[in-house]
Amino acid sequence: MINTSLPLSYLKVLDLSRVLAGPLCTMMLGDLGANVIKVERLGVGDDTRHWGPPFDDRGESAYFLSTNRNKRSLTADLDDAADRELLETLVAEADVVVENFLPGTLERRGLDAAAMLSRNRRLIWCSIGGYLNDPQRPGYDFAVQAESGWMSITGAPDGVPLRTAVALVDVLTGKDAAISILAALIGRREEPAESRHLTVTLSGSASAALVNVAQNALVSGRDAARWGNSHANLVPYQVFQTADRPLVITVGNDAQWRALCSVVADPSALSAAAWASNAGRVTHRGDCVAALQTQLLASGADVWHSRLQAVGVPMGRIRSVLEALNETAASPLTGVPSSVGGHVRRPPPQLGEHSVGIRANGWEEKTER
Repeated sequence: MINTSLPLSYLKVLDLSRVLAGPLCTMMLGDLGANVIKVERLGVGDDTRHWGPPFDDRGESAYFLSTNRNKRSLTADLDDAADRELLETLVAEADVVVENFLPGTLERRGLDAAAMLSRNRRLIWCSIGGYLNDPQRPGYDFAVQAESGWMSITGAPDGVPLRTAVALVDVLTGKDAAISILAALIGRREEPAESRHLTVTLSGSASAALVNVAQNALVSGRDAARWGNSHANLVPYQVFQTADRPLVITVGNDAQWRALCSVVADPSALSAAAWASNAGRVTHRGDCVAALQTQLLASGADVWHSRLQAVGVPMGRIRSVLEALNETAASPLTGVPSSVGGHVRRPPPQLGEHSVGIRANGWEEKTER
């Protein structure tokens, strides 16, 4: 199962996390070759093993399967002295520990990050929390979306605030954690113990992800609004109805606008001087969008797709999840392919599947499928 051609094949990662952000982080490291041991509660395992239906024919939840490939599962009881000793042994040889326990939980059981970092001078310890300013507060994606401003800008302008359908705060936090770990690994030989203890939070990742929306509010001094499927700074950049079904058009510059105008039936309908620049189109959003919408009703989405693609105008037909996945090598067992060039080496483990081998051989991968 060890693939030395993968960039992280030398890395040993102890995954003490559960749910989504932490497991996604460690799965990414595993995709890139890391030897990942996932530690789970006896008889219960990761919370997401029970988040269903749907469950596959082995009884594993789809949610768990989505973020736990390329790992081995070890069940352990943190309140058992022998199991704590086993974990200390694994930490002593690990390159990375990822955990998302509330502060004090591991410390009360003798698994103190500071002590472990002092003993293992190569170790990177990444703690994933909910709120940087309130570390004792459990963090869940939906609540963080609400409190970080995301829901106030998501949904129709005259509708209720909405969350994103994907647990995007968790996903971004997991990716942020992976980036932080990789950066720390580069300089770990020179770093003191305290600098090798990383903290990544859902609220911090969510706030950082506001990027351009945050800057709009900071520069203008006005709070951000909900734009639905439109864009605060670009026009046209939204969903339009064609003769048969919706189409997304995302014009990002004036050259693309001119290209769009060149393929409509009546270019004069879009020739207003005020619309020649994006700033003018944003200022006159209503009239510009209405005029373009009239032109788009003349043909179906496939026709517009061909015309716009031919002249370099970004657009997209709205597809279902299964339609979109048909273009990938996504698997019901191992999930969506790696976005960072990694490979699937083993499917997500069943609870405690590798406990015997890990207890006997530690990090060495002898008892593999």
